[in-house]
Amino acid sequence: MKQNRQFVSRSRMEPYVVRAGETVMRSWPKLATGAAAVLAVMLGFHVFFGQDGIFLYQQKRHDARDYSVQIKNLQIENDRLKTHVDELQNDPAAIERQARQELHYTRPGEVIVTLPDAPVKK
Repeated sequence: MKQNRQFVSRSRMEPYVVRAGETVMRSWPKLATGAAAVLAVMLGFHVFFGQDGIFLYQQKRHDARDYSVQIKNLQIENDRLKTHVDELQNDPAAIERQARQELHYTRPGEVIVTLPDAPVKK
């Protein structure tokens, strides 16, 4: 089995190689500019939509503000409840007031009158 191989001499190939090299050299700035543009677009996409992007950062800042407001409201409520506990532990009048409101306790001779709730207006 004889294989037919056709060899091209170097002198016949040289013009093609030179022309291909010239084409690459002429289009190199365009290719480099295109690659830089693609890289810039990918980087911009990552900055805005990536794992730690700007949109996620803004969402976390908004959540942090909401949580700080919630913490402040809970601290106010906690202070109010501490004051109420302190009053109940140290003030007999506060204990009596609480018992009358929640348990409907009365003193001897008192009568409690319970009024119905006001009707809901539509």
